[in-house]
Amino acid sequence: MRAEVLAVGTELLIGDVVNGNAATIGRLLTDAGVEVVRSTAVADDEPTIAEALHMALTRADAVLVTGGLGPTQDDLTREALALAAGVPLLRDESLADALLARYEGLGRRVPAMNLRQAELPEGATAIPNPKGTAPGVRMELNAGVVYALPGVPHEMHAMLVESVLPDLLSLADAPAAIVSRTLHTAGMWESAVAEALSDLHERLASTPGAPTLAWLAGKGQTRVRVTARAATREAALGLISPVEAEIRSTLGIALWGVDDETLPGVIHGLLLAGGQTIAVAESLTGGLLGAALTSTPGSSATFRGGVTAYSSELKTSLLGASLEEGAVSASTARAMAAGVRERLGSSFGLALTGVAGPEEQEGQPPGTVHVAVAGPSGSDARLLRLPGDRDRVRQLAVTSALDLLRRHLLGGQADR
Repeated sequence: MRAEVLAVGTELLIGDVVNGNAATIGRLLTDAGVEVVRSTAVADDEPTIAEALHMALTRADAVLVTGGLGPTQDDLTREALALAAGVPLLRDESLADALLARYEGLGRRVPAMNLRQAELPEGATAIPNPKGTAPGVRMELNAGVVYALPGVPHEMHAMLVESVLPDLLSLADAPAAIVSRTLHTAGMWESAVAEALSDLHERLASTPGAPTLAWLAGKGQTRVRVTARAATREAALGLISPVEAEIRSTLGIALWGVDDETLPGVIHGLLLAGGQTIAVAESLTGGLLGAALTSTPGSSATFRGGVTAYSSELKTSLLGASLEEGAVSASTARAMAAGVRERLGSSFGLALTGVAGPEEQEGQPPGTVHVAVAGPSGSDARLLRLPGDRDRVRQLAVTSALDLLRRHLLGGQADR
């Protein structure tokens, strides 16, 4: 079973709204074993929507449409479906009665325009909406099937899970499971991860029915997604297991977690297991490092607190850094880490100092960052040359600091 996702709404094209529905639909369809072959967005225009439906059904067995089912003049999905099928729109009195009853139950008058939501293309059936007023539309078209759902995310999700997926799977000739496992790495650029796994990638690509690999980079981390398709979820996981084991062996300490795990969550678990705590001292990141470490529920058991010493004076007065080599230096980062560890009474201290940009500082170009960790067995520091604008440098600095702490907790080296 092959499916396409079609999002309707000019607001999606001009950037007013991010199309999160496409991600939700793609994930749920894939988990159900439906192959998603394309996802597109079109403007609120009848002929454009109708043409997109026809084109999608030349490539897929089913099309899932979101948006354009509201009561206003720019909600045109129903009209576009009718145009694509060459049929008229007809009032469904049972839908109209249900709409009237829903509004009466809320003590509200039904605007006449809202009764547009009770219209369906001839031959189509309504998809119940348990979370809102706009029913969905199921319509067979061009030897395929179209499911039109509202663009409101919680309404769309409920209708997809309760009505669309069961119907879609009943049409599939041989239900299959498509399962993905995502492995998270830090401290290696995307190209380095791809190079390390190139032999495995080539072997899998040349083996029919083998899992596939994909690289997904962002925020200073690279994710390796392993995807397998089989008759059942258990069989797919069986195909993934040896591939995952080889990836773990190849990437070593650079691999820090899987699927929904987060880097701060993994660090929290390591600290909790050792009965240890962490405190942070940060300059260029202005509190982002502390925010990351407290993003995990229960982090109060391992996070002592932080000092945001943005000025050079506070690096000295609050953290005891001498600044002999400058505020942006390895010695200052080490002193900040040791100082916050001592003053806040934590097992470890983690510090960041550097130049986020856009101007250079102390002769250091933007992207120059020093990160250090101090603990019972001593300290470790790393000089980073980070690319990007101010926001990206700050985000990459936080990720790098978290990764250095993780490696230190594991007894690993800063580099593989």
